[in-house]
Amino acid sequence: MQTPNENYELVIIGGGPIGIACALEAEKKGISYVIIEKGCLVNSLYHYPTNMTFFSTSEKLELDNIPFISNNPKPGKREALEYYRRITVANKINIHLFEKVTGVEAGKKFGHVVKTTKSIYHTSKVIVATGFYDIPNYLGIPGEDLPKVSHYYNDPHYYATQKTIVVGASNSAVDAALEIYRKGGDVTMIIRKPEIGERVKYWVRPDIVNRIEEGSIKAYFNASLKEIKSKEVVIETDKGDVTIENDFALLLTGYRPNFGFLQSIGIDLSDDGRKIPEYDPETMETNIPGIYLAGVICGGTETHKWFIENSRVHAKLIIDDIGK
Repeated sequence: MQTPNENYELVIIGGGPIGIACALEAEKKGISYVIIEKGCLVNSLYHYPTNMTFFSTSEKLELDNIPFISNNPKPGKREALEYYRRITVANKINIHLFEKVTGVEAGKKFGHVVKTTKSIYHTSKVIVATGFYDIPNYLGIPGEDLPKVSHYYNDPHYYATQKTIVVGASNSAVDAALEIYRKGGDVTMIIRKPEIGERVKYWVRPDIVNRIEEGSIKAYFNASLKEIKSKEVVIETDKGDVTIENDFALLLTGYRPNFGFLQSIGIDLSDDGRKIPEYDPETMETNIPGIYLAGVICGGTETHKWFIENSRVHAKLIIDDIGK
């Protein structure tokens, strides 16, 4: 069966909040577009932990001045899913879900070709708004591929009464440790630094510090995970290796954008280890004419620098440039 060909002025890769923001701006300018999303609507957000609370207040997550009404100043995952779904449905956003982009052939004079698992798209402009949640930062240690290991955390009930290690000290790691502890889990944190990081949500940090100080949650600071075995783990500390019993290992060491995908398109990355893509901050256009970046992917490995709150502006910058 022949793959269908479709033509749009703009193809947006990624159906998260920033991809939707780009679509809303494109509609204002009368630009024909399509969003291609490999999973469900706002796929990354859907896979966030069940009980996650945003750092930002609801008005900072709004798109196109559409009010985001939440029960609390800082909304939860379910409220955000409902908000972005209603925007998509009410505005009849043209989005193709469960369709994965397999390649982008960047043209010079005759536009670009976006190939997916379902179609081939011909377009003059492409926005890459793919986020960073798909590829974990692997530790590369023995046993990391065991069934007891996960780089993602969803719900604390799964770990009730179990001996669970949590590697990392980011917001996701701290939330997981506290939730599992409160569901009756035996939690041990393994943290590379000498203390819980300052970037942890300010209303959560005192809680985790106090739980560690009182011994409710055990913690090894200045430590790293050395090996994972079926019934135990080996921790490397400044006082030597320590082996403890273990049922589950949550390696919440962060995630990174798909740099290979960017490079396959021809987008240049910085060679200083941060892998920051080349783009014009006034238009978000990359070194390839007609291909733009939006959202957290602009930060390279520094994924903490861009988030919904401060990257919503990318949509207008890009569409204003396209519509010139």
